[in-house]
Amino acid sequence: MNRLLLLGIAGLIFFHITSCKKDEASSVSEKQNIGQIENGSWKITLFNDSGKDQMYHFTDYSFSFSGGVVTATGRNSSISGSYSILEGSSATKLIMSFGASKPFDNLNDDWRVLESIPDRIRLEDVSGGNGGTDFLTFEKL
Repeated sequence: MNRLLLLGIAGLIFFHITSCKKDEASSVSEKQNIGQIENGSWKITLFNDSGKDQMYHFTDYSFSFSGGVVTATGRNSSISGSYSILEGSSATKLIMSFGASKPFDNLNDDWRVLESIPDRIRLEDVSGGNGGTDFLTFEKL
């Protein structure tokens, strides 16, 4: 009976250790993959502003990120803003600023990275003022 108990405890310890390693690996992967935003062009496939679908503002635009400059091109026009990637110990953030240019000013924020895979980056922002949560998704063209 003691052998069975020891075997069970050893199994639980092994499971716990391997589970922790998986969590750490996904966190590192997220930080490494956000840099992929600088490769190619992206489109917004979701923009939910505190529960309201606002994606229609950006359906005709493609976005490119390079050297701290984000450029939105479409509708026979182009607008540029700035961006930076902040990798903290608890979260990775994409910070964007287009100034006061409508409707791009809605993207001005420090977006927390929820998911970063080769063809998709999902972001979230919890507003300080109204307490609403915004969601933004970029997909590679």
